[in-house]
Amino acid sequence: MSATQESYTKTFPISWEQLHRDSKALAWRLVDMHAWKGIVTITRGGMVPASIIARELEIRLVDTVCISSYEGRDKGASTILKPVEIDSEDWLLVDDLVDTGQTARIVRDMLPRAHFATVYAKPEGRPLVDTFITEVSQDTWILFPWDTESRFVQPIVDIKQGQP
Repeated sequence: MSATQESYTKTFPISWEQLHRDSKALAWRLVDMHAWKGIVTITRGGMVPASIIARELEIRLVDTVCISSYEGRDKGASTILKPVEIDSEDWLLVDDLVDTGQTARIVRDMLPRAHFATVYAKPEGRPLVDTFITEVSQDTWILFPWDTESRFVQPIVDIKQGQP
C-alpha cells in the first residue's frame, strides 16, 4: 500500500520539546541494553533523535544511511542515496519514524544485525523495529518540528463569520 496525502486523516504535531523528551525516553530504553559501537541514522528524519541519543549514551561514532522516500506528504519509491557498509553487530540504527516499513526493510537488509530504534512507529512498520516510544495510527501524519513554523491562526469565530 502506498501512503499518499489522501490516506492521512489525522495530524499529530510534535514540538521540539516533545521530540527531545521522546528521544531521551528512547535513550533511557536503550542505555542498559548493550554497549553500542555506534549509531547509524537514517537521514534526514533520524538525525535529530540520533544526536540526542548519541549525547545521552555518550556515543561518538555516528554514521548515516541516506534514503529518499517522500515527496512532500506523498510516499514514493525509495532511492538509496548513500549506503552504509559496516558490520552491523553492536550498532544502533535510529530513525524518527517507521511508517509503512518501506525504508525500514531496505535498511534492515543493509544492517541485519543492528538494533533498530525509532521514536514513533505506525502499525505497518512496527514489526521491523526493535524499540520505539510512541505508536500512532497508520492514518496519522506526524508534523515534525522541522516541517512546521509558527503562524497566525484565525480565531474560530472569524472563520465561522467568513472574515479574512
